[in-house]
Amino acid sequence: METNEDSAVQDFLEILEEHRKNCERQGKYVEAEIAKNRLDELKLHEENRRREAMRSRQIAERLGVEEAHMLEFQQFNEIWDRKMHEYETHAEELVETMKDRHAAELRDFQRKLMGKQIRPKFSKDLLNLRKIQDTLAKQKDYAEAHKMKLKADALEAWELEKWHSQRQQDLLAKEAKFKVAKQTELQALQKRIQTGREEQKKQRHLDLERLLQRYQNVKAELEAQQNLERIRMEKLVQSGALTAKKPKKKNTRRAGSTTGGQ
Repeated sequence: METNEDSAVQDFLEILEEHRKNCERQGKYVEAEIAKNRLDELKLHEENRRREAMRSRQIAERLGVEEAHMLEFQQFNEIWDRKMHEYETHAEELVETMKDRHAAELRDFQRKLMGKQIRPKFSKDLLNLRKIQDTLAKQKDYAEAHKMKLKADALEAWELEKWHSQRQQDLLAKEAKFKVAKQTELQALQKRIQTGREEQKKQRHLDLERLLQRYQNVKAELEAQQNLERIRMEKLVQSGALTAKKPKKKNTRRAGSTTGGQ
């Protein structure tokens, strides 16, 4: 796109070219040489100016692409950091909720276990001793009945201690089994959370690859366009078309020159 500056320079070059031709026609060759040299100097200056303007504009275009990419990359990271933070917060809430529920269920389970009234089952030996004890008492043989009672009491105390110990072991075993089941449930939740976390990381990586690929595509397309622009510029410079007269004015002057020559 031609700017006002380009148009003004082009007009000045055309005026100087006409001056050179007039000097040439009038035999003012020294002035024509000066005009020619000035034209060459101005054309070279104009070519360099347009090259530099194109170079500056292309640098600005590339910087614009870089800045847009950096902004998009920053927004990408902010969105994904927030999304992953929200995921971790929700996951932590799920784990804590499950732990609280498990603790409440364990207390309820323990309360139910302790609330069950289980009577101990005594051995046949103890029952037989108590039976003998009762029989001796009924026979009024209190001395032997007392001896038998002491013997039965000792055996009963031993069996009760054994029963309490066994019951405690049973309670602990049931509690341990309950805890294992809850721990398995918690681990399953944590595994699902980890799977979701890995899926998020994978999706973030895929989205990042797409973003980078878009940037590379835009960058490559811009570089190709700018290379074509530089090639066209050099072709125009080499052909002299960059600083050639504008077609409309060129035709008008040519027509006037022909008329003047008749």
